[in-house]
Amino acid sequence: WAQLRWTWCPTKSSQITPDANAELCKFCDLELSSCSGTGTCLSNCSITSICVDPNEVCVAIWRKNETDFSIESLCHDWSMPLYGIMLDDYNSSTCVMKEKNTTSGMVHLCSCTGKEECNDMLLFSPIVDPTPDDQLVSVILVSLLPLLVMGIVIVGMFYWYRAYRQRILNQEWESSNKKRKPKAGGLDCSDACAIMMDDDRSDSSSTHANSLNHNTEPLPIELDLLVGKGRFAQVYKAKLKQTTSDQFETVAVKIFPYEEYASWKNEKDIFSNTDLRHENILHFLTAEDRKVEKQYWIITAFHSRGNLQEHLMHNVISWQELQVLGSSLAQGVAHLHSDRLPCGRPKVAIVHRDLKSSNILVKNDLTCCLCDFGLGLCLDSSLSVDDLANSGQVGTARYMAPEVLEARLNLENIESFKQTDIYSMALVLWEMTSRCEAIGEMKEYEPAYGSKVREHPCVESMKDNVLRDRGRPEIPDIWLRHQGVAVICATIMECWDHDPEARLTAHCVAERICELEDELDKLSRCSYSEEKIPEELKMAIEIKKAQCT
Repeated sequence: WAQLRWTWCPTKSSQITPDANAELCKFCDLELSSCSGTGTCLSNCSITSICVDPNEVCVAIWRKNETDFSIESLCHDWSMPLYGIMLDDYNSSTCVMKEKNTTSGMVHLCSCTGKEECNDMLLFSPIVDPTPDDQLVSVILVSLLPLLVMGIVIVGMFYWYRAYRQRILNQEWESSNKKRKPKAGGLDCSDACAIMMDDDRSDSSSTHANSLNHNTEPLPIELDLLVGKGRFAQVYKAKLKQTTSDQFETVAVKIFPYEEYASWKNEKDIFSNTDLRHENILHFLTAEDRKVEKQYWIITAFHSRGNLQEHLMHNVISWQELQVLGSSLAQGVAHLHSDRLPCGRPKVAIVHRDLKSSNILVKNDLTCCLCDFGLGLCLDSSLSVDDLANSGQVGTARYMAPEVLEARLNLENIESFKQTDIYSMALVLWEMTSRCEAIGEMKEYEPAYGSKVREHPCVESMKDNVLRDRGRPEIPDIWLRHQGVAVICATIMECWDHDPEARLTAHCVAERICELEDELDKLSRCSYSEEKIPEELKMAIEIKKAQCT
């Protein structure tokens, strides 16, 4: 009792002048009680205590002995243990008794504050006898137990079979891969570090991409060089060491601080979907919660050419490279948006919601792969309109579609989310085209809308350009002199149309670019003069547009 600070008066009628913030509580030093432990009863304490410490609250303790009941009430500091337990309900204005296991045995205890002598009236939870209905439910549950066990066994066998079959397929795949690509220099890769080279032996990716799993300890990774920094994370070039040798493979590590758990989890969940695997989407190895460093990691393939924005800043691209970059970008977005795999099996469509040239990597074969899914959204059929509405106005202002800037997305139609990605993709295609040697005279690289807005424009600034002025990046007439570039430009304009419903799909853009070279050759062979080609090309574009829409 030395820890308790209290003052008391001999009778309830005595004059008490406490501090303005002091609690008034009943005080009894373990007295016999008539409370039976059910319903509501009074403590019958005749002493009032003034709680001097601002942290002190009112407490009541009811005990049941072999022959009688006892009550104890007092002031106590809620931040200190009482009989070995912490007070967890002291914010309540009523004293609701809860059974607790203390150092003195099982008791019923309550704590409260904010109301004068709130520990005088004790509220016990009623003891509910089982009703006939409850007994009937119990009988039904017991009767259904064998069926439930049988169902669990059947489901377990089904999943065991699928896992066994997948393991056999993986073994066959690894066996064929070893025959096709023998290990260089005797490199011995463990399951946790299984890394392979792409066909051009330039980019690293996981042998078990999207399914690598380790639950014991973090992978042996040594960070090498900071290669990128975004709003939520930093990206490092790193060395993934082999467990049986001094060899290592180069990987990329995206590091999120602990405060960005939501962004890390969203990207991890999207990457972990095995249906995401595609040559134009960044290969995912694994994700880790690095508790020691207080960081979250996502480990992926590393691409030495960096992102598309850096590539366009330092390189002029040819017409053929424009086709390859544009086609692979559209194919990656098409796979992301698709609700079916090429084999016909259903998959969940995903929207990126932050497509821009800095979120697209360039592989050594000059194809694109999409990365950074921190703002991605799985368009699951279970999502309600409220879920979609709560997804917010996200993305980078420069690349936001008009309907996103204006916050008027059609939440009743999930296709509207895909249409915002198409608008952003059109701006990226414009950036590619602006650095293609086929357009003639070129300027230095600049992002979409270039000097019309500042380097990091805000939403309001983009509203002025995109909504009020209906502005788009400039397409000079000189670009249209090249027949292929003219088709690309026509495609871009259809994709950034102000009306979302009028935009092409990513699949249609990919098909149009892939068939472009054959279309141009065909038109050239059918033409009798240089002057006739543009008109026939225009007709071909209109036909393609009709097919896609």
